[in-house]
Amino acid sequence: MLSNNDTIRIRMKWLTFLLVPLAVALIVRLYVIQIRDHQEYLEKARARYTTTRVTSGKRGEIYDVSGNLLVSNIPCVHIVADPMNLRNPKRPDDQSKRRKLAFLLSRTFEDSYDEFYQKLSPTRFRRDKDGNPVIGENGKAELLPNRYAVIARNVPLDVAEKLKEQVKVNKINNVLTFSDGYMRIYPKGRMLANVLGYTNVVNDASIAQIGLEKYYDTQMTAARGRERFERDRTGRPLPYGMREFQESRDGHNVYLTISEPIQAILEEELDAAFAEWRPATLYAAIADPKTGNILAIAQRPNFDPNVRSTFTPEAARTRIAEDGIEPGSIIKPFTIGKALDWGYVTADTVIDCDKGTWFYLGRPLRDSHPYDTLTVAGVIQKSSNIGTAKVALLLGEEKVYQALSSFGFGQKTGLPFPLETAGLLPKVKRWDGLSITRFPIGYGVRVSPLQMLRAYCALANHGWLPTLRLVDRVEDPATGETVKVKTPPPVQMFEHPAAHQTLVEMMTMVTKTGGTAVKAAIPGYEVAGKTGTSRKYIPGHGYASGKYFSSFVGFVPARDPAFVMLVTMDEPKGAYYGSTVAAPTFRAVGERLLRLMNIPPDPALLPKK
Repeated sequence: MLSNNDTIRIRMKWLTFLLVPLAVALIVRLYVIQIRDHQEYLEKARARYTTTRVTSGKRGEIYDVSGNLLVSNIPCVHIVADPMNLRNPKRPDDQSKRRKLAFLLSRTFEDSYDEFYQKLSPTRFRRDKDGNPVIGENGKAELLPNRYAVIARNVPLDVAEKLKEQVKVNKINNVLTFSDGYMRIYPKGRMLANVLGYTNVVNDASIAQIGLEKYYDTQMTAARGRERFERDRTGRPLPYGMREFQESRDGHNVYLTISEPIQAILEEELDAAFAEWRPATLYAAIADPKTGNILAIAQRPNFDPNVRSTFTPEAARTRIAEDGIEPGSIIKPFTIGKALDWGYVTADTVIDCDKGTWFYLGRPLRDSHPYDTLTVAGVIQKSSNIGTAKVALLLGEEKVYQALSSFGFGQKTGLPFPLETAGLLPKVKRWDGLSITRFPIGYGVRVSPLQMLRAYCALANHGWLPTLRLVDRVEDPATGETVKVKTPPPVQMFEHPAAHQTLVEMMTMVTKTGGTAVKAAIPGYEVAGKTGTSRKYIPGHGYASGKYFSSFVGFVPARDPAFVMLVTMDEPKGAYYGSTVAAPTFRAVGERLLRLMNIPPDPALLPKK
């Protein structure tokens, strides 16, 4: 008979026999979990209690030379939906949440209820590479779960916050995702729009389309950041535990050579001229001839990048750089200037102008007014085609080509416009017999308005041709480091400074009594410049009847210029001479700029009381 002690010992043996294998199995299991497969389970656990937040830096901004803001960013919210989360697993046909959310969205964004209801469909068509629905074996279009639908982008913060509250109150959970972002804005509206360009939002990223936005896209694009942290059940970061952080980086800022006050004056006066003369296109630009800095640049028509309904392809093009035009008489000073420099003529050389009509190789060349004889100075003052052509004949074809090409015609300016034209200045071997009499008066050649502005900078800069600049510097906002945009040194265009001075003196006579541009004269200042009126050539049709390019280019004060300005109108209505339509705009802008720049007048030139 077993005693109680024996019974207890037997029970303990059986218990040990049963528990030891369990303990061994537990130890093995703990080894597998804690040691062998530790990393795998750790990653699974972290996936449940950690989250990743993507942060966005700001796209670089654009400023004028003094730091006035031209292109900026404002915080906003992008909203997307996961329509699959609107489904009720127990009642697949229940569309109440979908209808309710579509109603909230239509009321918030004042868009069609039906449009939002369609966006919130829990399924979507499978489409082929051409965008057509894929038809299945049953003859019906194949459907896929709809897990991503763009609801709205660039939503103001207050609107997004209000929508969040409405969604919460209506218990529509896990459907809308609100992600922080930045919206590109152009605080000056139409000002400089063609040059600045614009961006569009594609897949939550700003994609540059045209202008400086596109040219400097790599530098201005921000780098995204990433933050990974442990969270509690409500999603809030824990004060302890793992935290990884990769900081986002703002894009670089671009500073232009543009001066906003000067730009504003130019834009205002262009609006007035555009309204008065109703041209198809109006170009204007102002530069500092000493540095080549573009101080202002504008064209009409233009657009407001904040209001895309104002956009048209022609308004968006940077036509002042892309269009090649036959310039007419504004090109005359370059051939005559080099003829003076090389000693072929002097200001007093007399040219027979054949009383307004001259035949060369059997083809007539006419002046706007009949002149018997003119000095070379008179040829510039009166803008004689015949006189200029006869000076060109004294030079010969090679010298004329050398003169025009040396001032940059037929070559791009190098400004940051990818579609900039090089214009047209054919090599001498492609000239016909009339070319030598037509190219120097601005027919048969094509130049962009910016090429002409660059060439006049040489005349204003004591004979030194600068490289035009539109971007002054690029700044890294994180470090404050700036990189200056450098350009090659200016090139000397005149071998004899006296010849250059003589040419400038001749050009001042253009704006004085007896000249072609008295309407460009500014009281108290000597203005040097040149008018130009050329018939418009239509490819495939020849010169159009009644259509002209009308221009004035000049600089003031003539002997120490503060600026060079070009004004060109394409097909002005009501009048077409450059002296009538372009010269007054030069004067209106010039008077305001001289006051702004505090350039004192010459007392000897002020009207006597």
